[in-house]
Amino acid sequence: MYAIVEISGKQYKVQEGDIVFVDRLENEEEGNKVTFDKVLMISDDKKVTVGQDTVKGAKVEASVIGHGKSKKIIVYKYKAKKNYRRTRGHRQPYTKIQIEKISATTKAKKATAETKEAK
Repeated sequence: MYAIVEISGKQYKVQEGDIVFVDRLENEEEGNKVTFDKVLMISDDKKVTVGQDTVKGAKVEASVIGHGKSKKIIVYKYKAKKNYRRTRGHRQPYTKIQIEKISATTKAKKATAETKEAK
């Protein structure tokens, strides 16, 4: 089973047990549980569920492993014939999370629950 989830404006394909590096989640500390509600698609072995905007009732639960910075990249600015050169470095902060559980409530489950309540 896998899901496509939106985290901090970016889309990630995740499975249970995956370790994913996402843009830094500022308010989360190591060991915290995080729930993502913006699930765009869920696929199990038999069926693919795509949401109109998001899949209703679907959640992805993850735990925060840690925070860090990625490798440094060099940003170099240059203008020809003007003696203009600037060098800067940048390290993007990230949060390392592990996907614990992907859960989805389908219409079939809701329909059976409603019929039991009606009886």
